[in-house]
Amino acid sequence: MREKKLKEIEAMAATIRELAVPGMKPKALIEAVKEKHPKASNKEIARAAFLSVILSAEYDAEDTQALHDLAMETRDDPTS
Repeated sequence: MREKKLKEIEAMAATIRELAVPGMKPKALIEAVKEKHPKASNKEIARAAFLSVILSAEYDAEDTQALHDLAMETRDDPTS
C-alpha cells in the first residue's frame, strides 16, 4: 500500500513539473493537477509539490519558487 502511494505521489510530482509555470497561481495549478489525478487530496498534492521542489531545486530557481509556493499554500489549506 505504501509503495502504491509513493508511486502516486511521484506521478503527481511529474504532473506538477509538467504543468507549473512561473506566475501561475497555486489554486490554478491544484485544479489542473486534480484534473489529471481526480482522487488526489490536497495533502497528497502538497507532498507531490514538495517532492517536485526537491527534484527541481538544482535546475531552475524560478520554477522551484512556483512549486514551493504551491506546496506551502496547499499545506496550509484547511480543506485538505
